[in-house]
Amino acid sequence: MNANSIENRILYEDNHLLLVNKLPSEIVQGDKTGDEPLSEKIKTYIKVKYNKPGEVFLGVVHRIDRPVSGVVIFARTSKSLSRLNEMLKAGQIRKTYWAVVKNPPPGDNDRLINYLWRDEDRNKTFIKTQKDKQTQVAELTYTMIGKSKDYYLLEINLITGRHHQIRAQLSHIGCPIRGDLKYGYARSNLDGSIHLHARLISFIHPVKQVPLEIVAPPPDDPLWNHFASQINT
Repeated sequence: MNANSIENRILYEDNHLLLVNKLPSEIVQGDKTGDEPLSEKIKTYIKVKYNKPGEVFLGVVHRIDRPVSGVVIFARTSKSLSRLNEMLKAGQIRKTYWAVVKNPPPGDNDRLINYLWRDEDRNKTFIKTQKDKQTQVAELTYTMIGKSKDYYLLEINLITGRHHQIRAQLSHIGCPIRGDLKYGYARSNLDGSIHLHARLISFIHPVKQVPLEIVAPPPDDPLWNHFASQINT
C-alpha cells in the first residue's frame, strides 16, 4: 500500500473525529487551483470504508498552509464540529510545531510577541512596529531542541493562531524556515515544501470528554529524519 495513502496517515479516528498527517503538497480545503483537497480525499476514504450511501459529512476544524505538513483535525459530526470550533476560539486546542531554520535564534528559547498585518492580495503577513486597526497581536514561544552541522530545529508552541504567524515571526528574528522563499529563505525546496511541521495537537475530546494528545511523524526526507532520530522519536 502507498505510504502516502490516507489509511497510512490517519493518526486518530472514531465516530466523531478524524485526525490525519497532511503532506506538504496538499491543500486542506478546495481553492482556486482546483487540486483535490485533503478534505475530499478523507470523504472518499470514509465513504468506502464504512460503505456510506449519499454525501459524507466532514467538517474542517482548522487549516495549515499548503507547503506545511502535519496533524489536522476533521469533525465527522456537526456536534463535534460546533464544539471544536468553540474550543478553537477559546484557545483550548494546543498546537506544537517543529521548524528547521538555517540561522541560530537569538536565544535557545524565547517568547515572541508581534503585531501582524496581512496583505491579502499578496497572501503574505508583515510585522508592524505598532498596533493599529489593521493589525493582530501574535504570540508564540520557541525552544531550540536540536541542531545539525547546518541547521537548527525549533519547537514552537502557538499562543495565538494568525495567518502565516510562525513563518513571519521566525523570519523577523533572522530565522526564516528552510525552503520558505516567501519569508526570506535563500532558495525553495525542490518539492515546494517548507520545513515547518504541525507536530502535536492536544485537546479534550468534544464528545467523550477525555484528553487527546496526537503526534504526527515528520515527512520522510534526510533532514527531518536526522532530527527525528536525534530526538529519539
